Amino acid sequence: MSKPCFWYNAELIEGNSLSLTIDEPGFIYGATVFTTLRVYDQSLDHPLTHWTNHCHRLQSSLQAFGWQQPDWEQLRQGAQSLITLYPVLRITLFPDGRELIMGRPLPANLAQWQEQGITAWVAQSSSVKFHRCLPTQKTGNYLSPWLAKQMAQNMGALEGILVDNHGNWLETSTGNLWGWGDGQWWTPPVEAGILPGVMRSHLIEWLTCQNQRVCEEPWSPELVRQLDAIAYTNCVVEVVPIHRVIQENSERVYDPLHPVLQDLRQVHY
Repeated sequence: MSKPCFWYNAELIEGNSLSLTIDEPGFIYGATVFTTLRVYDQSLDHPLTHWTNHCHRLQSSLQAFGWQQPDWEQLRQGAQSLITLYPVLRITLFPDGRELIMGRPLPANLAQWQEQGITAWVAQSSSVKFHRCLPTQKTGNYLSPWLAKQMAQNMGALEGILVDNHGNWLETSTGNLWGWGDGQWWTPPVEAGILPGVMRSHLIEWLTCQNQRVCEEPWSPELVRQLDAIAYTNCVVEVVPIHRVIQENSERVYDPLHPVLQDLRQVHY
């Protein structure tokens, strides 16, 4: 790859610097919405890219906030200009309709994570409450999940697990939670205050078509203890098992090689 480039406001720009005014709400308040997608076979129309679903997510957030819609054809043109360079695109929209599209590679250790699982840390701290702002919308105000991930890494984990005021698990810092127990799949409900990911919706639909039950209920401490295997999902990493969870002064171990996790990954084949 030559020099890095990105798309901003109808222009393909070479480099990695963007000029914004000092009163830009997106900079000052995180007043943006975004979505991150993985481009399969360098095609926006590949069914696993979920281009339409990602655009719908953005459109729904803009409508909810009363923000200006972008030029959707221009947005697609920008994404198209980057897909031969990057397998992952982050599309950010500003309140006035401007678009920013940035690309990046897949995580270097993704295959290892998928095969061996990762360690997660339950993000509970006496000094910080890791509550997502406007949880059902993917906005630029991403401090809580970002901070949870940074603190998790300081604990020797890859992901933080956000919890509510009752200690129920909600989601990881970058994805949705999935668990297997009592012969069925479990995932926290949207009503609990989670971000409903595109991959989460796709998995629910796919599992339902496979006649597998998906129970959307809060992940209480009691439920967590009963699960045989857990994983987190998003559109970039697909399905990643969680084999170890650190919580305060204890830890819990799960089987990253449980056969049902491989079944869950079949959605990508």
